[in-house]
Amino acid sequence: MGEDRRLAAVVELAQGMAAAHTPRESWRAAASGACRALDGSFAALSVWERELGRLRVLVNVGERAQGEEEFPDGETYPVHQFPEITEFLHERWAGGGEPNAWVETAEGPAAGSPGYCHQRVAALRRRRRGCCVVAPIVLHGRAWGELYVARPVGAAVFDRGDADFATVLASVVAAGIAQTERLEEARRLAFTDALTGLANRRAVDVRLDEAIERHRRDGVVVSLVVCDLNGLKRVNDTRGHAVGDRLLERFGSVLSLCGAMLPGALAARLGGDEFCLLAVGPPADEVVDAAIELCRRAAELELGEGVACGVASTEDPIGAVRSGRRLFRLADAAQYRAKALRADRPVVAGRDGPDDPVVRLADSPTPEMPAERRRFRGRRA
Repeated sequence: MGEDRRLAAVVELAQGMAAAHTPRESWRAAASGACRALDGSFAALSVWERELGRLRVLVNVGERAQGEEEFPDGETYPVHQFPEITEFLHERWAGGGEPNAWVETAEGPAAGSPGYCHQRVAALRRRRRGCCVVAPIVLHGRAWGELYVARPVGAAVFDRGDADFATVLASVVAAGIAQTERLEEARRLAFTDALTGLANRRAVDVRLDEAIERHRRDGVVVSLVVCDLNGLKRVNDTRGHAVGDRLLERFGSVLSLCGAMLPGALAARLGGDEFCLLAVGPPADEVVDAAIELCRRAAELELGEGVACGVASTEDPIGAVRSGRRLFRLADAAQYRAKALRADRPVVAGRDGPDDPVVRLADSPTPEMPAERRRFRGRRA
C-alpha cells in the first residue's frame, strides 16, 4: 500500500471513531478501519482487564469464524496464554523500546517475533487464517489492550512494513478510545448525582419520557416511587452536614438495594432529601413490595427518621397516563399523603376506591399541595 493510501486509511479510521456516538460504535469503527487499512479479512479489538488477568474481546469484524460474535458477551483469554502483553511488552518498554506490532503466521512466528506464539498460531490454524498482525494499544502510558488483524490462508503474509503501519494505527485507535472515554465520563457526570452515585433528576426526566412513550405505544407498565427522607434537616442542624451527607449516601445504598428487586429499575436522587425509583415493566404489586422493603430498611437506619413513600403505577386505577408529568404528580401526591399520615408503609395512588384521595389531590391541587409544590423536572411531556 502506498504512502498516500495509508495516510488516507489513517484519516478514515480517525474520522470513523470521532463520528461514533457510543463505545461500541467506536470499537467497531476502530477494528473495521484497521482491517481495511491493512487489507485484512478479520479484525478484533481486545482490552486487558488487569484485575481479572484476562484479555476480553470487545468486537470482532469481517469474516468471523464459527462462534465469533460481533460483540461477544464472554470471549476472554487468560493473559498467561498471551503473555507478551504483560511480559514481553513490559520488558521492551522498560528498556526504552516502543510497543511495536508483530506478525505471526499459521506456521509460526514471523516479523518482529516476541517469542510467544503457540496460542496465536493454534488460533490461526483453528480458524483457517494464514497470518495476523498484533498491535498493542497504549493509553495513558499503560498497555490498554490490543488490535488484531488477520488474513486468510493463501493471502500475502504481513511483512515488517505492515507491522510498523499497524503500530501507527494502534496509536490512532488509542487516541480515539481516549476521546470516547472522556465523552462517556462527561455523559456519566451529566446523569449522575455526585454525592450518592445514583442517577440524577435529568436521568429520570429522560427515562420517564421514554417509558411513558412505550406505555402509550405498547401498554408497558410504568411505575414511579417517590420518597422524602425524613429527619435530614434535624441531622444537619444537630450533627452537621457531613453527617447529613452520610445519611443521604446510606439511604442511597438502601434505595439501590431495593431497586435491584425490580429488573432494570432506575434509582435516583432528585435533589435534597428527595429520591425516586422508576420501574418499567414489572407489575405494580412488585413495585409496591419493593417500596415496602424500602420503608422497612429506611426505618432501621441509625440516622434519620425513616422515609415517606408514595407509589403511582399505570397498572393501577388512576386513569389514563399520557404524560410523565401526571405520573410524577400522582406519586408525589401519594408521598405527600404518606408524610401527612406519618405512614410507615408506602401510600399507593388509586387503591382507595373510586374517590381515591391521592388521585383527587394530584388532579385537583389544593392549598394543601400547590400545583407546583415540586415541579416535574425536565422537558414538557
